[in-house]
Amino acid sequence: MNHDNFYKNITRYSINLIVSFAFIFFFLAPTHAKAEWPRLAISADGTPIFFEAYGSGEPALVFVHGWSCDARYWREQIPHFSKNHRVIVLDLAGHGHSGMGRTQYTMISFGEDVKAVTEASGSRSVILVGHSMGGSVIAEAARLMADRVIGLVGIDTLENIEYSMTREEFEGMIAPLEKDFQNGCRQFVEAMISPHTDAKLREWILADMSAASPDVALSAMKDMMSQYITGEAARIFEDIRIPVMTVNGDMWPINYEANRRHMFSFDAIVLKDADHFLMLNRVEEFNSALEKSIGTFSTNQTIGIND
Repeated sequence: MNHDNFYKNITRYSINLIVSFAFIFFFLAPTHAKAEWPRLAISADGTPIFFEAYGSGEPALVFVHGWSCDARYWREQIPHFSKNHRVIVLDLAGHGHSGMGRTQYTMISFGEDVKAVTEASGSRSVILVGHSMGGSVIAEAARLMADRVIGLVGIDTLENIEYSMTREEFEGMIAPLEKDFQNGCRQFVEAMISPHTDAKLREWILADMSAASPDVALSAMKDMMSQYITGEAARIFEDIRIPVMTVNGDMWPINYEANRRHMFSFDAIVLKDADHFLMLNRVEEFNSALEKSIGTFSTNQTIGIND
């Protein structure tokens, strides 16, 4: 036997086998959402804003997190929605990996953050999705770029934009956070989490949000709540002729009539027995509801889903 030829044939066979497996792995194996390299946009005041983009297809979906959260709170939505859309997640200023150089964190400045990211992503047609405080933020962002935004989806937010908050109610909400932010935040957030939520997820949310910068959190909370004292929470929608949908839990009632007095159109999908973090602890139901909400903007059917 010619041992040299034998080893050459074995080596050639091994190389071919490796190439075949590589082809199967990279081209035939199931694919998952892959992010482009994390990017930075520069907001109107010069603050760097971190964002990631996944997938392709318009309208692009821009996901905006809530108070004391960040882009990670959308981790269960990225794989699902990036199959058919360009998905963009960002950290608002003072949150996550974004800059913290502001002295005030306002809904208007957060709206500028969303605008900067949308423009940097190159997306021409977008749907803005905002959780909690993010509902107020996407309204501001839509006012800044009405030519790009075709719809707004609030996530457990915008239940009643006519809600008239008193100064006493506002001060009662803020006082525990000012006294001891970490403990006050845990108590504030825990009331919004279902007792049926997985214990590890519950603790992750509580620990993460209570670790936020108190200066950023208090500034943002005060500005957001002031909109319900002054009436700006409702007035802003009179400048935005864009349809609005929400996907909500049923912890708080929705005032459809109040919202429709100010919004171009409004409707909501309500998940029974769902809490404030439904995108994390009711994933399949939430993604289905959000997909349905997004679909209404292309069909212009924004009335009658859940009166």
